[in-house]
Amino acid sequence: MAAIYATHRDGPLFPDHSGCCSLNMSQSRHLTVSAAATFAAALLLLAGVVPTARAQEETKREEEFSYVRGAKNGPEHWGAIKQEWAACGTGRMQSPIDLSDQRVSLMCSLGYLKHSYRAAEASIVNRGHDIMVKFKGNTGSLVINGTAYNLLQVHWHTPSEHTINGRRYDLELHMVHQSATNKTAVIGVLYKVGSPDEFLCKLEPFLKLIADQKDREEPIGQVDPRDALGRPYAYYRYMGSLTTPPCTEGVVWTVVREVRTVSKYQLQLLREAVHDGFENNARPLQELNNRDISLFKPYPHKHN
Repeated sequence: MAAIYATHRDGPLFPDHSGCCSLNMSQSRHLTVSAAATFAAALLLLAGVVPTARAQEETKREEEFSYVRGAKNGPEHWGAIKQEWAACGTGRMQSPIDLSDQRVSLMCSLGYLKHSYRAAEASIVNRGHDIMVKFKGNTGSLVINGTAYNLLQVHWHTPSEHTINGRRYDLELHMVHQSATNKTAVIGVLYKVGSPDEFLCKLEPFLKLIADQKDREEPIGQVDPRDALGRPYAYYRYMGSLTTPPCTEGVVWTVVREVRTVSKYQLQLLREAVHDGFENNARPLQELNNRDISLFKPYPHKHN
């Protein structure tokens, strides 16, 4: 597997804030009482107003939507928060869904996934509600029914959003693609707790760096998306939506059937990295509404 080459600048990961600005004793003797009082008042004003304004701004952004059921901005209310999010409440092709073997149709004609992924420069971003690896170079594409979808980013949800035969797993990776006509295709990979995931192993230092810092972005060098995807021989296919607002429909979903493993430590890193309230960032299951679910499964003598 291709390696990720760290490009972080030299020196300590976190700045030393011990050298705060202060007046020394000789300087203070030259200040008048009134000047000192004015200076102190200004400091108190800045200390109180600036952080308060910043906190209010961040709170406003974070509270746009949440995953807390029953909350006024919880998943059952997403469609009413903004007009452009209406599909979250009224859409008939929403994701995620339960991938039940009783509902799927075996479709050998789908064939193996066709992709041309390659390593590219990337950064890791704390979006508050999830952790994303954003690609800055050409990472190649996924081809579905003759249409090429370029890979833009990958991100994680805990626990998994999709379920298989009613079982919810510990983690789900989403690989988000977009076509030249702005159509979206997403590959979902499910994980259960077990051995460490090699792709996440390479990201662990950067997850610690951006932990609980919304909008923090750090370069991480070259990333090979093939390390994240693995070898998806069998997969489910259906038409759905984005699983976060605005819940846009028309998304081609591919959910890999083989469940991979992630360590408890890696799972905890992802949960702790996002802001409070987003440790569990999985949207509840949506109604199938008579949609077709296809399953591609190789012949028994190939790749069991």
